[in-house]
Amino acid sequence: MDTNYRQEGKRKIFVNTLLWGFGLWFFGYVLGIVFFYLVPSNMIGWFVLPLGIVASLWVLLKRIKRESFKDYVNLGLIWTAMAMVLDYIFIVRLFNSTDYYKPDVYLYYALTLLLPVIVGWRKKTK
Repeated sequence: MDTNYRQEGKRKIFVNTLLWGFGLWFFGYVLGIVFFYLVPSNMIGWFVLPLGIVASLWVLLKRIKRESFKDYVNLGLIWTAMAMVLDYIFIVRLFNSTDYYKPDVYLYYALTLLLPVIVGWRKKTK
């Protein structure tokens, strides 16, 4: 009984991780499409990034609860992998974007990994 309960808890956390990761990615994706019509294309990422940081911090501080620091590291790794794969499929391939990977994108990937790690460290050291 206890094993089934733990397995169900792990499955729920995993699904929660995927849903929030996809939701945050999709939020940035939609913002990118909106900003495509409002700002020069080489500036889109710099406009999306601050809004993405705020959204990510809100999710991490208000909606994500993990038991250990390691769980936050794993969360960051999963979200970063998701972002890279989804970006490649739905931006690079779909829109034939040959110049997508620029400093703003590398910063976005770094923050996607580091924000959960930093928030997890802060939550676990309090």
